[in-house]
Amino acid sequence: MKIGTPLSNSATKALLLGSGELGKELAIALQRYGVEVIAVDRYPNAPAHQVAHRSHVIDMTDAVAIKKLIAEEQPNFIIPEIEAIGTQALIEIEAEGLCTVVPNARAIQLTMNREGIRTLAAEQLNIPTSNYAFAQSFAELQAAVDAGIGYPCFIKPTMSSSGKGQSMVKSAEGLQAAWDYAKSSGRVDTGKVIVEARIDFDYEITLLTVRALSFDSAQDGEIKTYFCAPIGHRQESGDYRESWQPQAMSADALKASQDIAFKITSEIGGLGLFGVELFIKGDEVWFSEVSPRPHDTGMVTLVSQKQNEFELHARAILGLPVDTSLHSIAASAVILGGVKAKGVVYQGLEKALSVPTSEIRLFGKPEAFISRRMGVALATGESVDIARKRAVKAASMIVIKSD
Repeated sequence: MKIGTPLSNSATKALLLGSGELGKELAIALQRYGVEVIAVDRYPNAPAHQVAHRSHVIDMTDAVAIKKLIAEEQPNFIIPEIEAIGTQALIEIEAEGLCTVVPNARAIQLTMNREGIRTLAAEQLNIPTSNYAFAQSFAELQAAVDAGIGYPCFIKPTMSSSGKGQSMVKSAEGLQAAWDYAKSSGRVDTGKVIVEARIDFDYEITLLTVRALSFDSAQDGEIKTYFCAPIGHRQESGDYRESWQPQAMSADALKASQDIAFKITSEIGGLGLFGVELFIKGDEVWFSEVSPRPHDTGMVTLVSQKQNEFELHARAILGLPVDTSLHSIAASAVILGGVKAKGVVYQGLEKALSVPTSEIRLFGKPEAFISRRMGVALATGESVDIARKRAVKAASMIVIKSD
């Protein structure tokens, strides 16, 4: 792999489609290897905009706008960070051989829409999933629930992230409200929602899975699959609030999780890091979702692993060796906005950093919302319980106020 000099004719350029907190950390990881980073988002001054070499604001669902920007910037790599992207542009760009879409255009098209990835996993790869159906109307939704999905169930837009548009329905009385919420709150209205039966699981994990070149003498240059230690997490309203690594689980459950992650990521193909979400009960494992990029729950790896998820993604993309080893038991806890305001101020940083082993990452988002992630607290510990308590305590010390 040859890497040029940023801001010169020899530059190796990566264009990020999506510039949130995950994109910000990825931009930093890429820049450490001398990559010129162009950050793109739908609003100005997004987190990755603040650290990139250049930034742009466009409607990323507009395929024409994406193609125009790609022609202008001529990047070596296009790295999506979010789901709501005009994938037709990426398919055309990849077909023309203009640059590398990470991990590939098909992966982005499959995973941006729950219908594509669920159909692939359950119907083509025969991977265990919850019972599910897709509905284009409220009548279809009602029929699917009555036909066997039952209550409680989960209603989600087929295209969304961070729990937007998702709700749990416990009885028929709540179905209409859930339909309306899913239709109005997704990233893009695809015309469909997915309804999923509730799985009686013990816990859920994110298994960060890396497809990277092997540098072992026997497999030199071949693509190999690497796994990070499983990450446990706690969610509220479909959005993560805490994560920790490692999640304790049986050897059989871990093996089944790795087998599922290997099967789905091998089918998707390409190089990079994937966040594979799974439900676990005893030794049984069900597939939930996969993201072909760093995962929000994986922010715990900023203090738990030798190479965090952003470093792993950058290295895999660039064809460099990866190391998924764990060096510390650790946890993360989200810092929520708590207010709706622009240009907020943060107080209590000195108190948060007084918590033993704690680290704080403030994302620098230009506008806060009540439930918007504005930062994350990280901590290590002798056990997961200790690390979690430290991370939650540190997060609670940060107070966000309107200026």
